[in-house]
Amino acid sequence: MTNQLISRPICLIGLGLIGGSLLRDLSAAQHPVFGYNHSTSGARTAAREGFDVTDDLPAVLTRAEEEGAIIVIAVPMNAVGSVLDAVVQYAPTCGLTDVVSVKSPVYEEIRARGLEGRYVGGHPMAGTAESGWGASHNGLFTRAAYVITYDYATECFDAGLPVPKAWISLFADVVRMVNLVGAEAVPARVAAHDAAVARISHLPHVLAETLAVVGDNGGILAQSLAAGSFRDGTRVAGTAPALVQQMCGTNAPALVTALDEALTILTAAREKLASDEPDITGLAEAGHRARTRIAARTGARKESVSPVKISSRPVLRLHPGGDGWLGQLKQAESLGGRIEIF
Repeated sequence: MTNQLISRPICLIGLGLIGGSLLRDLSAAQHPVFGYNHSTSGARTAAREGFDVTDDLPAVLTRAEEEGAIIVIAVPMNAVGSVLDAVVQYAPTCGLTDVVSVKSPVYEEIRARGLEGRYVGGHPMAGTAESGWGASHNGLFTRAAYVITYDYATECFDAGLPVPKAWISLFADVVRMVNLVGAEAVPARVAAHDAAVARISHLPHVLAETLAVVGDNGGILAQSLAAGSFRDGTRVAGTAPALVQQMCGTNAPALVTALDEALTILTAAREKLASDEPDITGLAEAGHRARTRIAARTGARKESVSPVKISSRPVLRLHPGGDGWLGQLKQAESLGGRIEIF
């Protein structure tokens, strides 16, 4: 079994759906955790529910510094820079991670402040169309993939430098935190992460918005006939527009690549349908095969009860800092595998 003992408290900055759910799960696991929320009403609501929460950012960061906590940045991308500035001022030695859905822009902000040696990126592939403290709940991360980045370690290796023990310890603790809330830690460097989520997270938002508009343009009859396939296809169009803009706008280069591929496929389908003999059999068969492969992989996750392998993702038992460990991380990334710390 994985050693789940995190060596320090957790301080959450931002208590929306993701940050709030992390707070709930860590608290339920009886791990020391406290947090901050920009919304005074949200902070008060969380405090009334018995959680250790404040709306005073300098105070919570000062406490994180005093207790040597890991700071989890769980705010929208446009607020990351200001939070990092406050971290530099009030928590100058704390380890950092985050849950932002794009990683390259966050890493740029980290680099701009010289914080690479204190940062391990994160992104849980979990969520709903809802947001805010009220949307948070226990169990959101159960068996979800949770990306853990390790660019700083590879940068050290490429420069012929040893990876600092403090960073290795932080990496191990972040993986343990991920495991503690029931998620599966999947290593990926920031560029690979952003290219992947453009295809499976951000492009679906663009397509869902488009489908919702086309369906709505069909008038009352189309709206009244809309059933399961339309509802499923447009679910994420219920996400707050500002959040969609944050996700897609900050990952625009990778998303444009994925969107161009989708447009090529759609254009070919249109040409087939506009021909004298309309036929999209090829697209239907290719889509069915792709969906079958995806379902086989995710289906294994949902059905497995093994404590060692709870998904179809290969499991790598990692000893951070050990011989060949960076090579193992790269191998796990290439396989979409998950890691556990021993």
